[in-house]
Amino acid sequence: MTILFDKRFSRTLDTLVADAIGPFEAWTFDDAKSRKAAQDALAAKGVKAHIRSAYKPLLHFFLEEVQLVGLESVRIVFPVHPNAPANRFTLEAYPLAAMLGDAKFEFVAQTIGADVLPAYDVQLTYTDGAQALHHVLAPNRVHTDLAGETNLSPTGWLRNHPAHEGIRLDTDYEALFEEAMQAIAAHEWGGTEPYFEELNISATYPAEDERLSHGDEAVSLREALHEEFYFSLLEFFQKKSGRPLGDRGLRPGQIVPEIVLGAVPSVCVSLRKLDRSVETGATFDLETIAEPPYVTQIEAELDAIGGETFEATTRSGRIVRARYVKGTDAPVMISGGQHANENTGIVGALRAAKLLRQRPGAHFTISPLENPDGYALHQRLRLVNPRHMHHAARYTAFGDDLEYRTAENTGGNLGEKNIRNGATDLTHAPLHVNLHGYPSHEWTRPLSGYVPRNFAMWTLPKGFFLVMRHHEGWDRRADTMLNHVTRQLGKIPGLITYNDAQIELYEIHAGETGFRIINGFPCLVSVDDRHTAPLTLITEYPDETIYGDDFIAGHTAQMVTVISAYDAMQMIVQYG
Repeated sequence: MTILFDKRFSRTLDTLVADAIGPFEAWTFDDAKSRKAAQDALAAKGVKAHIRSAYKPLLHFFLEEVQLVGLESVRIVFPVHPNAPANRFTLEAYPLAAMLGDAKFEFVAQTIGADVLPAYDVQLTYTDGAQALHHVLAPNRVHTDLAGETNLSPTGWLRNHPAHEGIRLDTDYEALFEEAMQAIAAHEWGGTEPYFEELNISATYPAEDERLSHGDEAVSLREALHEEFYFSLLEFFQKKSGRPLGDRGLRPGQIVPEIVLGAVPSVCVSLRKLDRSVETGATFDLETIAEPPYVTQIEAELDAIGGETFEATTRSGRIVRARYVKGTDAPVMISGGQHANENTGIVGALRAAKLLRQRPGAHFTISPLENPDGYALHQRLRLVNPRHMHHAARYTAFGDDLEYRTAENTGGNLGEKNIRNGATDLTHAPLHVNLHGYPSHEWTRPLSGYVPRNFAMWTLPKGFFLVMRHHEGWDRRADTMLNHVTRQLGKIPGLITYNDAQIELYEIHAGETGFRIINGFPCLVSVDDRHTAPLTLITEYPDETIYGDDFIAGHTAQMVTVISAYDAMQMIVQYG
């Protein structure tokens, strides 16, 4: 192991308590319990202070300072800043609209200048006729990141008098991230990808996750820091390699931020060998399994399905396992686990394959876990932070998205991608059902503009939806497929209601989805000739990272999608 950077940071709250001599307001990146403890310590010194959250300040204002009982209506004038998307500050307030009971809720936009400190103006009306007006600061700074992009990002703030605007407070949270990033950028990485096996960022931060009263939502500064490190480093290496931001063919190596709860802010950046360990554990009934299965169970389920074995090898030496069941039906390719932190598709694929295997004439390939290196990392990260989305496990140990591998950009070493090529060669299937997921709760990057760059569409959950990509001339068959699949999905109790509730909240905080609604399900349809199969049906279930009945509901929806798409393909081949 080679250490590139190792530092402990003074806690901002401790510094504020130690240095304060008069009343003040501050905004820091800390949980509510820690901020209150600091306020109490200051009060014991005779100093009156109010320490607010720099992260999602409007949400915390309602959680900590507003009397919610008897609230009849809420009108919020939010800022629109020239260095941010128009919906930036409504996103930052999420999921407020769902946490106010029956109170009427309204957002009103107000454009501000680049030099104006963002703030919300809040009007509260109560059932007894009482009203209250509040001016809620949302301290932000305009800055340029290591990718050369200009961002408007939340920041620490200090104000000694209510009449004064205040000054920026450089917090421990921001310093930890920025100094670690600078150290990584200063390292000599050479000119050949991959640059490392594992680039590990082990950090501790003293902020507990705070569950919210809506859905799977929580305020998690540690999860946000994981996302910041992972995607900021992808962007740094994309720029270094001369690629555009968001390029999924980049192969830097495996980037692993491990952000844990600890008493002192600290970070250690190191270069390590790839983790090649195999986690083993209990086996559960697939129909009722309530968490991501161990890889040993996935392999055992594949063995039970049977058929012809075909395999591929990952960077770490793990094996991607698949089966080909040959029959007289029109063939279908079924896959899951391309993005290994999206787990309901893995179980849904296996459940569907087990049902199809019982049919005479069944004809399909099944590769339920296309990215076992990423999956091993996800299992490792879940042990400490089980509910985080863990996007570091999304890509392979090379750091790329396996779908975007080609012979040209890999030097012919296709690795995991060979499993899809093998399925295509065996079947020449007209349909590929590719099971995916996305975050079950809000996804943010608070130190790089808040909204995840190149992933704005995925920042909030919006139900279970489908993406159909088809070759030119296959539009009618794509519509037939979607009509049949969505009709079958609509028979799952509660699924449309679940979708409707998430979409309604999404539209309040983010705006229109842009989806085409088919039988109550959001769908995105496009012509795309990149794929070998003329029809590629991609599922997107909000499953990062869910458990219990929510997980069961997720893999049930994935299973029904596979079965109904398979049946639709047979009808399309038979009747056109």
